[in-house]
Amino acid sequence: MALEKLTIHVEDGEQIGVLFNPNQITIRKNATWRLAATAQRDVPQSQFTYGEPATLSMDLFFDTYEEGTDVRAYTQRIFYLSTVQEHGQLHRPPICRLEWGRYDFDDFQWVLQSLNQRFTLFLEDGRPVRATLECTFRQWRSDELEERLLDKQSPDVAKTHTVRRGESLSSIAGEEYGDPTLWRPIARANRIDNPRILLPGQVLSIPRLRPGETEQGGR
Repeated sequence: MALEKLTIHVEDGEQIGVLFNPNQITIRKNATWRLAATAQRDVPQSQFTYGEPATLSMDLFFDTYEEGTDVRAYTQRIFYLSTVQEHGQLHRPPICRLEWGRYDFDDFQWVLQSLNQRFTLFLEDGRPVRATLECTFRQWRSDELEERLLDKQSPDVAKTHTVRRGESLSSIAGEEYGDPTLWRPIARANRIDNPRILLPGQVLSIPRLRPGETEQGGR
């Protein structure tokens, strides 16, 4: 089986192949949750606010000592991924896709967020022939794809809602489910006996609607 090489596919059609595959890849993903002050609890309620884009970090090694050529012929192509230079028609650094054999990058798209170039071997005339590039890519997603992947208005997706002044269970059901008569599932999920008493800042669990509840007014 032939050795598969990591390739960076640039949105303008350029393909950048590496000389040596990375020996490790680190992917990080953070989600931001806001804590809601809740009396008489050891752990306050949390409300999800937003997810941060994933980051992918890896070191790429380049060595052209045997050929006696300047290693920057390879490294500069990656450097340009962080600049508008060479991508003037885009008016911004380009979006990339990574491909490495059967390694699954989930069809993520990336932008080069940071780059640290370290040159460690030079010819007598000063030309560098060995380099390590510390690369960090940040996940990128278009608004259209985000809307298609996240059905945020769907009544079968569980979520939370922070009560605003003047809101009622009916108004919240209208906002979350599109039907103010579907307030009973919210009352049940939060053990609310009196639906008229809601406190501003209170975090409510908005449950998934079970089959039939949308036709039965949440009964």
